[in-house]
Amino acid sequence: MQTLAAPLAGAVGAAQDRPPNLVFIMSDDMGYADLGCFGARDIRTPHIDRMASRGLRFTDCYANAAICTPTRVGLLTGRYQQRFGSELELPLGPHNNKTVGLDPQYSELPQSLKRAGYRTGAFGKWHVGWNPEFRPLRHGFDEYFGTLLGNADMYTHRYHDDSEDLWEGNEVVEREGYLTELLAERAVRFVEENADHPFFLYMPFNAVHWPFQPPGRPEQLATAENWKDGVREDYAAMVESMDAAVGAVVDALERMGVVDNTLIVFTNDNGGERLSDSGPFFHTKGTLYEGGIRVPTVAQWPGVIPEGATTDQVCATMDFSATMLQAAGAKPRTKLDGVDLGAVFREPERTFERPLFWRIVREGRSQWAARVGRWKYIDDNTGGRGLLELLFDLEDDPGERHNVYYRYQDKAREIRARLKAWEKDVEAGA
Repeated sequence: MQTLAAPLAGAVGAAQDRPPNLVFIMSDDMGYADLGCFGARDIRTPHIDRMASRGLRFTDCYANAAICTPTRVGLLTGRYQQRFGSELELPLGPHNNKTVGLDPQYSELPQSLKRAGYRTGAFGKWHVGWNPEFRPLRHGFDEYFGTLLGNADMYTHRYHDDSEDLWEGNEVVEREGYLTELLAERAVRFVEENADHPFFLYMPFNAVHWPFQPPGRPEQLATAENWKDGVREDYAAMVESMDAAVGAVVDALERMGVVDNTLIVFTNDNGGERLSDSGPFFHTKGTLYEGGIRVPTVAQWPGVIPEGATTDQVCATMDFSATMLQAAGAKPRTKLDGVDLGAVFREPERTFERPLFWRIVREGRSQWAARVGRWKYIDDNTGGRGLLELLFDLEDDPGERHNVYYRYQDKAREIRARLKAWEKDVEAGA
């Protein structure tokens, strides 16, 4: 693990007599501008906005990937997901290939924290393996409640082929209620039951992935025919319900007297879908343009992170894995690709160059991308149309509207060479 500062566990000082609690919350398919603190105009998110006012807002944070599963692999491993052959989402249904999943030996974040004495709980969308050998309890989590597949009806908790997909540990269970609210109840209970001990809470919401079902309307069931239908108003209600769930967890931390010794991170797994608002950025989920990978991110840690701060530090999902392990004093078994953001936590105005690389190779879409400083390079071979090299100056053109490749070909070649070297490295495996 690359270390840019002294362990954050020491930054808390003598005021705390134990390692910090760690809470990582992740929304699903939310747009960059769908939180109040990131410019939302028609969605109210007072609880996440309150986190931003008490902590740090990241303007240049990226998901590890443009779709669900690879980003989750990046979080769990703290490494580029391509090292584990994870570049696409897993087969979505239990009747598809159930042999695909992340080998638990590579889950550095939960495994290393558990070895360091943390109690660990995951509540939400798993989506890194359906078979028993790939499920959360094999990855170092003491407790799990949620859905194993990529999406579910928010009321029946079933996939669109009508298979059951609500789990407590390794058992299918039936619960009445709206899925976001059920996850919040379970996470709150975990906080209450573990407040006297260091804990890691991983909360990957199903919201706001389709089906677009708002709370309070159980009659609006999803079917195979309308699974992806929806309107912006339903989407907005789902975001607001998720925000209330975040508020319930933070309230539990406050009620149990542990919020001042808790690092909380809220982020998103990739860019938003068609009902989302990408703000100033181009495109959506599934692409390597900014709208597909730049995500709204907030971190709160009283006494370590200054209140109401903003940083333009470039970072990615896996960097929070490295940061949490460093904060806990937990030593990973392998060298991580993620880097510790501890120095930025303490002094948000001080940034460092953080190159990042992405790749999508799938039927109908082949893209490579790199962010190096102010520059964003994209090789877009979507549809097999051949090499299309793009270079954007994100400081002047965050919306990626003006390709300046023709003007800075040397810079493009330099970044392309770094991208090719990265690709060779990750293809060498774990």
